Amino acid sequence: MRGSTGFLLCSLLLVAPHCTEVAAQDLQPDPKTPCANWMGGAPGYPGHNGLPGRDGKDGKDGLKGEKGEEGMQGPKGDRGEIGVPGQEGPRGFPGYPGQKGEKGEGAFVYRSAFSVGLTERAPHPNVPIRFSKIFYNEQSHYDASTGKFLCSIPGMYYFAYHLTVYLTDVKVSLYKKDKAVIFTYDQFQKNNVDQASGSVLLHLSTGDEVWLQVYGEGDNNGVYADNINDSTFMGFLLYPDLDVH
Repeated sequence: MRGSTGFLLCSLLLVAPHCTEVAAQDLQPDPKTPCANWMGGAPGYPGHNGLPGRDGKDGKDGLKGEKGEEGMQGPKGDRGEIGVPGQEGPRGFPGYPGQKGEKGEGAFVYRSAFSVGLTERAPHPNVPIRFSKIFYNEQSHYDASTGKFLCSIPGMYYFAYHLTVYLTDVKVSLYKKDKAVIFTYDQFQKNNVDQASGSVLLHLSTGDEVWLQVYGEGDNNGVYADNINDSTFMGFLLYPDLDVH
């Protein structure tokens, strides 16, 4: 008896909710009808914004746009390093001849020279030997009447003499401004004709005189000349002083 009662009670408990659900469904108004035969509640408030979603994947590249306007020129940059020299280019054609220049001043050539010879034998000692045989004296800087050369162009000069020695010894000196510069001595050998010579470079100023004379007493004046033997004296300007001329 208890078993039947318990089974019946359980069956009622299982069927009751189902019947209640069916009854509830039967009581629901049709939402499509006006006012739906019921009164709805007030609308709720909007909810809070949700969290941002994840970044989406990059889209495809768009089409290339049109070329923009040229911008303003920027400031000048620093100077770069010097590059490596390039190869030598081909040789060019000859240029046209230039214009003729103005006529220059002619170079003046300074000349001063003489060459003379002896005509008399045994010249007097301690006075200038007068070489009166003139070989060259175009500028007349040598005076045959005095036996002296007078400097008219200051500069460097060369002088030389070549003497025939006969009958006695020879001792001669070349003078510049009353001062002996060089001496030459030759001892005569009997029954023989000898030679004596000398040369020197001298710087002369305007007015300086140069000559040759027998030095000492008359025992040393064996300078000789005849128709086949000469005793000569010469000199010439090497170059003038440029600061004067």
